Amino acid sequence: MSEGFPFYEEVTVRFRDIDAMGHVNNAVYFTYMESARTAFFRHFLEIEKPLDLPVILGEIRCRYLSPAHFGETLRVGLGISRWGRKSFDFVYQIEGGDGRVVATGHSVMVMYDYAQAETFPIPPEFREQIEAFQGAWMPPVTG
Repeated sequence: MSEGFPFYEEVTVRFRDIDAMGHVNNAVYFTYMESARTAFFRHFLEIEKPLDLPVILGEIRCRYLSPAHFGETLRVGLGISRWGRKSFDFVYQIEGGDGRVVATGHSVMVMYDYAQAETFPIPPEFREQIEAFQGAWMPPVTG
C-alpha cells in the first residue's frame, strides 16, 4: 500500500455495490469518494447534519483502472490539490486490498452557504488548517 495521500478512508465493498458483471458498479466509486470526502471534512469541521457542510460539488470524474470485488477492503486516499478563491480541488486514489490502484478521481468543491443559496470565499482559517495538515504534499502524477 502506498502512503501517497494525506488522508485515507477505508470502505468495504458491499453486496449492493456489485453489478451483474460481479464487480463494483462504476457509479459506486463516486459514493466511495463522497464517503472519504465527508470523513475528511468531519476531521476539520464540526458537522452534525448535512447542512453543516459548507460545500457543494461542482464537478467530479473517475478513471477506472482495475475491478474491485465483493468483500474487498478498499482505501480511498485524498488530498486538496488546488485552491481557488471560492473553490478547491480534491484528487483521489482508490486502492485494492493488495495495493493495486483501482481508480483515480478528481472533484471541484465550491464553498456554499445553503441558507443564503450563494457561494462564498474560502475562509482563510479553513485553508490554513488543511495546508498545515497536508504539509508539503503534492498530488501524484497520473497518466
